[in-house]
Amino acid sequence: MGSGQVTDWQGKNVTVAGLGVSGIPAAKVLHGLGAKVTVVNDGDDARARGQAAELEALGVTVRLGDGATLPEGTELIVTAPGWKPDKPLFTAAHEAGVPVWGDVELAWRLRELDGRKAAPWLCVTGTNGKTTTTQMLASILKAAGLRTAAVGNIGVSLLDAVLGDEPYDVLAVELSSYQLHWAPSLRAHSATVLNLAPDHLDWHGSMEAYAKDKGRVYEGNQVACVYNVADKATEDLVREADVEEGCRAVGFTLGAPAPSQLGVVDGILVDRAFVENRQQNAQELAEVSDVDPPAPHNIANALAAAALARAFGVPAKAVRDGLRAFTPDAHRIAHVADVDGVAYIDDSKATNTHAAQASLAAYESIVWIAGGLAKGATFDELVAKSAKRLRAAVLIGADRALIREALARHAPEVPVVDLDRTDTGAMLAAVQEARRLAVEGDTVLLAPACASMDMFVNYNQRGDMFAQAVGELGT
Repeated sequence: MGSGQVTDWQGKNVTVAGLGVSGIPAAKVLHGLGAKVTVVNDGDDARARGQAAELEALGVTVRLGDGATLPEGTELIVTAPGWKPDKPLFTAAHEAGVPVWGDVELAWRLRELDGRKAAPWLCVTGTNGKTTTTQMLASILKAAGLRTAAVGNIGVSLLDAVLGDEPYDVLAVELSSYQLHWAPSLRAHSATVLNLAPDHLDWHGSMEAYAKDKGRVYEGNQVACVYNVADKATEDLVREADVEEGCRAVGFTLGAPAPSQLGVVDGILVDRAFVENRQQNAQELAEVSDVDPPAPHNIANALAAAALARAFGVPAKAVRDGLRAFTPDAHRIAHVADVDGVAYIDDSKATNTHAAQASLAAYESIVWIAGGLAKGATFDELVAKSAKRLRAAVLIGADRALIREALARHAPEVPVVDLDRTDTGAMLAAVQEARRLAVEGDTVLLAPACASMDMFVNYNQRGDMFAQAVGELGT
């Protein structure tokens, strides 16, 4: 069962690790295939008990409050992606020679179940921009008349996509580093690593291990490995990957593209990779103004999506039409309002320093609202690179002192308001302070560079509170 295709699940003893978004669908699918399924889960709260009751009614065994012990007779573990590799359950599995798959691996193995025609996967990973790029890609593929869906880490189960009644021509697949860690046999049609910056190091153990898991997305690629010219680490992962004969390295850049790259010339997104005689020719794909919003990092997302679509044979017109039709999710560099000549921008999704740096780079004169849970991050590089754009900073949240100290070191002339409160009402106070500091032509930018859970349920609520506070400025 470790490497080959499983054709007969009847009676197989499979342990599913973790209830939730991936665990419940996996348990149901495996049970439906005739496997003897046991679900183990660390938690034993009311929600878990409700989920357990649903599965037990189907005949699935559920063990709550003990995710550490390997059930007797287990032949395979299918794990939720967030379960860390050093958990005792996996140590016991390794010692017993039991393979561990994630839900992505399971979906990959089941994609040709019952003789169905498997849709190729175009895969997107990276530290930031994954969801936006995957959605852009799906929009472009749809504009080309292809049956497709944005699936995976984006919140749509890959198992549902590969086993559903609707056949797809191609899938736009967002993958996290966790999912890639547990997907050893995945082989994409084409894939991209958008960027690499320190993230989730508590899970992976090191930057090297994190990068290695991201790089798994390139293994076995058939047509194109798409990398970021501005991020050499992504190109290094392409060089290290074992791909199919004829698979090409294709770069994307915000500058003029070299052969085998996509880039930008005079406000036009152009392709010098998927054209005849790419040494001399280029294909216009879209205008920068077709990308919403046209911030530099989002142009990069659009180029990566275009490269994957072009690798699949999509015509140039579909790239333009797909980008025009795309609407970004909320809280991603979203324009909330203009008040007294000042723009208020919600990028609450900028939950780490890499994302915040991209957001800050999109504006010239900024009153920056930042802070929250740092998750072990440091802010010196972010502040040093962004200092010249900052008119002022308003800091909130549990770890705001880390940002304040970085500002003192690298931008001592920037006025700083330190709001010593972590209640949700602090956002209204922060917006009011930002209004006081801003002048006409400035941008008040919520790009926290931190997680939200010290003050808010999630980044969505944080962004909603920001928008609500901006709405109250005119009252």
